[in-house]
Amino acid sequence: MNKVILMGRLTKDPEVRYSQGNEPLAVARYTLAVNRRFKRQGDQEADFIGCVAFGKAGEFAEKYFKKGQMVSIVGRLQVRSWEDREGKKRYATDVIVDEQYFAGGKNESGEKQDSESHKDATGNGKQVNLADQDGFYPIEESLEDDDLPF
Repeated sequence: MNKVILMGRLTKDPEVRYSQGNEPLAVARYTLAVNRRFKRQGDQEADFIGCVAFGKAGEFAEKYFKKGQMVSIVGRLQVRSWEDREGKKRYATDVIVDEQYFAGGKNESGEKQDSESHKDATGNGKQVNLADQDGFYPIEESLEDDDLPF
């Protein structure tokens, strides 16, 4: 099985090119800086992993991903090889992206947060400002478990 799951920050905006042909295909390349869980003294704190997204995933990356954003990807490893100008065999390993997600807060994805409001969990129409919350959906403390709509 060849499956990779990564979460890290984009080192720069994705670079996108389009294939030649009747139906051009987007090919987005970006690098994720993935923090290491443990490090030895003198080691780098992150690994820099090249990722490639094709088609609609590539177009999505081009439109929405920006340098510094935290993103999560699911994909597979692919090793490619070629001969350089001196005839020496070279190798590169990339992650071919199958799925990609925003992994940071709303401010990181460019969404407007301060003015966003939703009905509370009781459905009574009371508006709550999500910018005032600490990442939790508000539920009135006076409610019993049996009263919740879910």
